[in-house]
Amino acid sequence: MIKHYRFLLVALIVSINCFSQSKKAVAPSLYYPSLHSWEKRSPESVGLSASAIQEAIKIAQQAESPNPRSMEENHYKTFGKEPFGDGIGPFEDRGDQTGIIVYKGYKIAEWGNPLKCDMTHSVAKSFLSTVVGLAIDQQLIASVNDLVAPYIPSIELFVTNPVTKPAEQFKQTELLQPFNTPHNKTITWESMLRQTSDWEGTLWGKPDWADRPDVDPKKWLNRSRNIPGTVYEYNDVRVNALALAVTSVFRKPLPQVLKQSIMDPIGASSTWRWTGYRNSWIVLDGQPVQSVSGGGHWGGGMFIHAEDMARFGLLHLRNGKWNNQQLISENWIKQSKTPGPANPAYGYMNFFLNTNRKFLPAAPESAFVHIGNGNNAIYVDQENDLVVVLRWITQSGMNQTIGAILAAMK
Repeated sequence: MIKHYRFLLVALIVSINCFSQSKKAVAPSLYYPSLHSWEKRSPESVGLSASAIQEAIKIAQQAESPNPRSMEENHYKTFGKEPFGDGIGPFEDRGDQTGIIVYKGYKIAEWGNPLKCDMTHSVAKSFLSTVVGLAIDQQLIASVNDLVAPYIPSIELFVTNPVTKPAEQFKQTELLQPFNTPHNKTITWESMLRQTSDWEGTLWGKPDWADRPDVDPKKWLNRSRNIPGTVYEYNDVRVNALALAVTSVFRKPLPQVLKQSIMDPIGASSTWRWTGYRNSWIVLDGQPVQSVSGGGHWGGGMFIHAEDMARFGLLHLRNGKWNNQQLISENWIKQSKTPGPANPAYGYMNFFLNTNRKFLPAAPESAFVHIGNGNNAIYVDQENDLVVVLRWITQSGMNQTIGAILAAMK
């Protein structure tokens, strides 16, 4: 009798193991687009309402940004009115209102000009944040809580001035020292990433106070500095100081770092370009290198098409993993979308969070967005396995479009 029960027990264990292995064998693997193609599936084939997706596209197209298509004209109607607001980087006319919907990794819909490289404005900050994450992962920066100053030596500008200086420039510094003031010496990488550093100075001809200047001109030059980490202020001069700092850490152009470590492995095209300004050139190891910008505030920044943006969004949807490669650590992605104490709706450098569903009321609170002026947006929704790229759309149109897409899942 005992032998009989032992036989039944062994048979049951074997059956359970076989069933478990069978379930593992049929578990679907995550889909990633290949190097030169992206599988497109109909909404119905993945359980979505085709009519609801068409309604979402219609909403997006009707909510095109009313701003000029000329990015240069648009600049001088907005940021160009600021002190020292002249454009110093390239501008390019934009395309149509454009979008891509990616569900479970598959391309479900696209419209507009998904392969036109346009300025993406502050979405460039998310690429910058990713490059800083690579420096952390590679231990070029030991911790985000480290002070920036010890990592950054004096920086030589690349200029075509005469070999000898005129007498009136005698004793004037020829080197950039962007973290050498008493305040700037207290700044951490963390506070730079969260836009809470209150970095002070002038970089590439743009003073920190001239970017979105205070309504009271008396505060432009004579205010007290905030302790790093305590006050959030969106400021592109400081973002560009971060880009310069991490360029010094890598000792190579950031577009090369991004291309080799991120964009090539995810199968991005060869058409995207990350630029700086006409005067943002430095000397690194005997070579002229352009320090890139974190947006298009004075021109320049990331010029990229919607499909490459979608690949970047899918990388974040999958927590930094692409196929079998962990391109950027899952821990970095987690940190990037963690709310900061000074602004609970902002993570690391342009990770806009949906805290209390304020940014996008139609979306789940767990969603986040890489957002740039225009609007240009990469919506990442891990709860619904969804990535949406929207370009040249109003804020309300973006929220309504996302809501319509989510309605297609019901």
